[in-house]
This record gives sequence, C-alpha cells and structure tokens, in this order.
Amino acid sequence: MPTHAPSVLPSVLPSDPAGAPQLDVADALLTLLCDTTTEPRPDTQLEALTLAVAADLPVLLWGEPGIGKTAALTQLAVALDLPLTTVIASVHEPSDFSGLPVVGDDPAEQGVPMAPPDWAVRLVRAGRGLLFLDELSTAPPAVQAALLRLVLERRIGALRLPPGVRIVAAANPRSSAADGWELSAPLANRFVHLQWTHDHDVVVRGLGGTWPRATLPRLDPGKLPGAVDFARRAVCGLLAVRPGLVHRLPTGETRHGGAWPSPRSWEMTLCLTAFATAAGASREVLSLLVRGTVGDGPGLELLASIDRMDLPDPEEVLADPAGAVLPERGDLRQAVLDGVVDAVRNRPEKSRWDAAWALLVRALETGAPDLVVVPATTLASLRREDWDVPAAIERLAGAVSLSRRADRAAERSGLVAKAGR
Repeated sequence: MPTHAPSVLPSVLPSDPAGAPQLDVADALLTLLCDTTTEPRPDTQLEALTLAVAADLPVLLWGEPGIGKTAALTQLAVALDLPLTTVIASVHEPSDFSGLPVVGDDPAEQGVPMAPPDWAVRLVRAGRGLLFLDELSTAPPAVQAALLRLVLERRIGALRLPPGVRIVAAANPRSSAADGWELSAPLANRFVHLQWTHDHDVVVRGLGGTWPRATLPRLDPGKLPGAVDFARRAVCGLLAVRPGLVHRLPTGETRHGGAWPSPRSWEMTLCLTAFATAAGASREVLSLLVRGTVGDGPGLELLASIDRMDLPDPEEVLADPAGAVLPERGDLRQAVLDGVVDAVRNRPEKSRWDAAWALLVRALETGAPDLVVVPATTLASLRREDWDVPAAIERLAGAVSLSRRADRAAERSGLVAKAGR
C-alpha cells in the first residue's frame, strides 16, 4: 500500500478497448437501468391517494423508510402531468413556511411584508403542481406549527397557493424516524392519513422493468348530484345517532398524530365519500379513505352505516316477499331478516306475519340456513291464537331443528373439553 499519493495524476480516465471513457459507459448502463415502463394495475393504495389528490385534500403517507413513498409521489406527478416540488420539512426553519420579514422604506406606513421562499414563488407562477412535504415526522414542533397555515390556508408568507397545487406529505413512524417527533394534533387533523405498504408482486415486477401506472379516477358527471346526496346522508345519518363521534380527541400523545374525528375531518370524510361514489371506487378504497380521515373506529362505523343504507325497506319487502332481493353478504342478509321481523312485531297482522314466513323460506332456499334460525324463532313467538300456522313453517322446521341440535352438540363438546382439562 503506497504511503503517499502519486505526484502525477493520469490525464485521462481508464477506457475500454474501443476508447470510450468509463464514466460514459457507466452513464449508458445507468440509462438502461432507468429505462422502465408502466402498466395499468389495480392498486387500492394508489387509487385512494389519487382520489384524495383529486379532492384537493392534504394527504400524509405513513410508511417505513425505503418503502417507496417518494417514488410513488414521483410517479403520481408524472401520471397526472403535474410538476413536482419536493420540500424536506425537517431541514427548514419556521420562517421558511411563515415567510421572511422584509423591511421596506416606511414600515410604520406599509408594514413589514413576509417574503415567501423561492419554491413557493415557482408554484404560484406555474399555477399548478404537486407539493411534496417529505420527512414530516422529523420536523420539530416549531416547524410543524408553521406548516399549519400552509396545509390549512395554503398560504406561505404573503403568497397563496393557487387551486391547481395539491399537497402530499410523507412521514416515517417515530420508531423508525431519525430524531422523530410525534405530529401535533392540530396538524395531524388536517391530513388524510394513508398507510403505505409494499406489494411483493409490484416490487418484483417493477424491478423487472414494469411499474404500475396511477391514473386519475374517472368521475361520472351524471353521478355528481347523487354522490353528494349519498355522502351527506351517510355522514349525517351516522352522526345524528352517534353524536359522541363528532369530536373525539384521542388520549395519548402517540394517537394525537394520527387520524381522529372532528368537524373538520368529518367534512373531509364527506368530500371523499362523494368522490369515491362518483368514481365508483371499491369498498376497500373507501375504507382506506374514511379510516384515514376520522380513524379506524369511527370509519368502520361509517362503513357499516353505509352498508345498511342500501338495505331494502322492511315494509317494501313485506308488501312483495316473492320479488324482494336479499343481499348476498351474510351480515346484511341477517339485518334484512331481523328488520322484517321487527316490522311485524311493531304492527302484528296475519297478512304481514304470513309474508314474513314466505320471505324466510326464500332466504332458506337462496342462502345459509343458519341465518333464518333466530328470525324464524322470533317470528313464531309472535303468533296469535287465531292465526293458522302457514305451510311454510314446515319447510323451516328442519333447519331450525338441525341448528338447535348442532348448538347442543357444540355445548356438550365444550363441557367435555372442560372436564378433560
């Protein structure tokens, strides 16, 4: 090993036999490695992200380092034809977002204007773009406080970002962030929180040269009024019966930095529900959006409430049991049957009682037999003395008897297992 550097540096870089400089060859290799294509591929994460961006709501992607959050934003900007501006929040000062004071000729007369940073000026001049705030969880509390106005009011110093600018941020969980901070509750409540995970098949196919392509959801113009009405009925219907969900600040510092319900986040949920409905998005996409806005608990309650909004009215079912369309999902079918039995209990009449039995027979013939056991038992208890037993009961008796025998067998097995311990 030499003890000192050579006195004369080589005048040229090492070359291949054809005489091409090795760095040029390396650049050619890098170009080949970057030569990839895209393909349309169903991706609930990308669809949820794109819908939130289309709704002009700030999005915060949560994921471990190296999971592909930055790459996803770069690809999204290309797919939506938006210039991407990346700002590393953790390396900026609060004044970089609130504006730098500039003293004019007569501060007493003109005041002190707040000069915005150059990247904000470029966004305003362009009139459109995707602003990516990276490493948000490593920004200290003072910087997070300065970001509040940017995220909520879209103002940076004396400038206001135009409507064509969308805001997306990314953060690592505190456990894996370098010198990480928990997000403050006011800042966290301004975002749609999406958990970003990797798909093994997508990564393998992408490394092979083909990555998925994000496309703007196709909003059906004919569905817009109905989508808004549906979203309002869904959100207002839930909050009318669950007033405690309107505002619920989580306990504990860690949960403050995630999604939680407030009037602001419910307004965002209503907006996202309307967008998802107009775009015909799947239930999985809607679940990511609403849970990422108001939290898992309230979000799941909203999804359950939405499921029941589409259930047929019990009175309509009783009026035409032969033409009733029963849901395929077991829990929804059970809800319909229970609703019909409750309707008969509230207004017991022989014709309605017979119609309910006819519906239970249809349910037995088209679905799981165990779903009719409880409704049939309850309906039988509503019989009046002068009501004749319909022939349909005979067809249901076998299912009810079999279910009861199965329950008793399960109970005996449980007792034997306990005795053997």
